[in-house]
Amino acid sequence: MPIGDVLNNGIDGYNRAAQGIAQASADINRAAIDQQSDSERASGRQLQGASAGEAVTAPVSETPSLTESVVALKVEEFNAKANVQTIRTADEVLGTLIDIKV
Repeated sequence: MPIGDVLNNGIDGYNRAAQGIAQASADINRAAIDQQSDSERASGRQLQGASAGEAVTAPVSETPSLTESVVALKVEEFNAKANVQTIRTADEVLGTLIDIKV
C-alpha cells in the first residue's frame, strides 16, 4: 500500500472521529437537557415569553442515553488517537524514504 494512501486513510479516519465526537457531544447536551423536569422547562419557556398554557415541545428524535453518549465519546477519542498515530507513522516512513533516496 502506498504511503500516500495510508496518510489519506489516517486523515479520513481522524475526520470521521472528529464528526463522531461532535455528534456524541451534541447527544450528551441533549440528554442533559432532557433530564430537566417539565416544570423547569416550562418556567424557562415562560421567561422567554411563552404563555403558561403553551405546551413544551418534545425532541424531534429519540436521543441516546447519557451513558451511551459518553461511551460513544470515549470510543471516538480512541479512534482519533489511533488515526493520529497512523498519520505520524506514515509521516515518519515518508521521511525515512526521502532520507534514503537523497
